[in-house]
Amino acid sequence: MYFLAPAADSGGPVIPNFGKTSSCVLDNKTFCWDWFRSNWGSTFEPALIQHIELTAIAVGIGFVIAFTLAITAHRARWMVTPVTLLGSLLYTIPSLAAFEILVSITGINWYTVEIALVSYTLLILFTNILAGLSSISPEVLDAAHGIGLTSRQTLIRVELPLALPTIIAGLRVAVVTIISLATVAAYIMPTGLGKPIFDAIASGGFNTKFIGAGVMCIALALVADGLFVVLQRILTPWAAARRGV
Repeated sequence: MYFLAPAADSGGPVIPNFGKTSSCVLDNKTFCWDWFRSNWGSTFEPALIQHIELTAIAVGIGFVIAFTLAITAHRARWMVTPVTLLGSLLYTIPSLAAFEILVSITGINWYTVEIALVSYTLLILFTNILAGLSSISPEVLDAAHGIGLTSRQTLIRVELPLALPTIIAGLRVAVVTIISLATVAAYIMPTGLGKPIFDAIASGGFNTKFIGAGVMCIALALVADGLFVVLQRILTPWAAARRGV
């Protein structure tokens, strides 16, 4: 949690002492570009890097778990229902409740944050990977077996390439979701872009810090989504051609 220094005698909002201030900062206007620029290296850049790390680790671990479960469930269909139900249960738990529950078990640290974030990726990634694998025509699989490919070779050379557009679509949703939830994680541990947002709220609502971090979070989500679109076009040019794009 965040603690404030005693307010000035004026009784107004507490604006942090940023050294030399401008009228924009003193008046707490909507956005003070000069303050944002001068505090980029000390406040916003570290928070952005932390946010990217939180997201990359959570989605990376979640993808490995979901991919393994989806491949197994694709062969053993009885696993689909229990895995989907478990993923749905984890996904429906409110984020703040999930963080607070985990704190009592694993403490206040990165592990707590990452465990919660990973849990929110599983349903999205599992269902998309499984949907991609399940959408492949039986005729295509018969043809692969007809030319002598083993089940493993068919999976690697035929099924996964054809399922790639759906898998990437799942990654897009998972990444944007985790970027959003990683902001809430700062309620438990002061890290990522959520830290300057909560700091701004705790200091009486400093607009520049709040808006700056919030806009950066939105921009990060848009950039990440755009990169996955480009990645999909590069890896699956045949999919775009088939759609006539």
